[in-house]
Amino acid sequence: MAEKDITEKNLEDWNDVFADIVNVLLFDGDRLIKEDDLVPDTKDSMFKADGVLHEQERDVSKLWRDGEIRISIIGFENQSRQDYKMPLRVISYDGASYKRQLLDGSLSKNYPVVTLVLYFGTHERWTAPKSLYGCFDVPERLRPFVNDYKISVFEIAWLDDATIEKFSSDFKILAKYFQAKRLNADYVGSNDEIRHVDSLLKLMSALTGDNSFELAYNESSLSNKGGVTMCDVVERIMIKGINKGIEQGLEQGLEQGLERGLAEGKAEAKTELIMNLIESRAGTLEQIAAWVKLPVEEIQRIAQAMPATN
Repeated sequence: MAEKDITEKNLEDWNDVFADIVNVLLFDGDRLIKEDDLVPDTKDSMFKADGVLHEQERDVSKLWRDGEIRISIIGFENQSRQDYKMPLRVISYDGASYKRQLLDGSLSKNYPVVTLVLYFGTHERWTAPKSLYGCFDVPERLRPFVNDYKISVFEIAWLDDATIEKFSSDFKILAKYFQAKRLNADYVGSNDEIRHVDSLLKLMSALTGDNSFELAYNESSLSNKGGVTMCDVVERIMIKGINKGIEQGLEQGLEQGLERGLAEGKAEAKTELIMNLIESRAGTLEQIAAWVKLPVEEIQRIAQAMPATN
């Protein structure tokens, strides 16, 4: 989980993405928060337990400054799996933010704290508690004296088309992908240009456990290409998959052919297969050498001995 948590911070830390998420999920697409309204927040906070100081940290947190009138902290908590203790986590983060306000003598007035829980699960809706009352049993007669603390959970894979279309940042691509994944629909990607390519693909790889997105970007010319779209990425993934399938098929065919030839007593089986591979240009001499487990020099010797073809 540690690696996933670190990766998840990359995309949403961009101000344009952060503002876009808040504007759509909280304000129905109204652009109340601008990129320039956001400044980094001190995400780390400390709490004391058993006489020892412990550090706790939000996934992403920003200060929203609107002139001198309003200052808010809006924090994200990313979840790919349900957390039945999420209300306890959120109240501890929010409480730490309010505690900092109490200790900060430079503040002329206090400000509210808002936390959004972004749930990326695709197999089931969020059924974990959304308030403190769901985390423990509260006797009926005690309820008037126990404050319930509610959290805001947004199920990204279950957002409807109208809501997803309101996003204007790279988060729209992410939301469309998880919607398609939840519906078991083919994902073909869009022609929308990705603004933060590396951050988006790392996040997709982290949340899905599939590094194809990141590898398609890093191992191809896309990393040196401007104007990258998800169509480009999906195409690279398909090409990589096809090439891998061809290579695995060749390796399997070679292995089966060699085993069959040797079993029949054909000492020339390997040489014939090598010559056929060279003639059909199935791969480079280095690739063929790796497939048949022979030195490259031996493959070169066989190739030089073959009759010249036009």
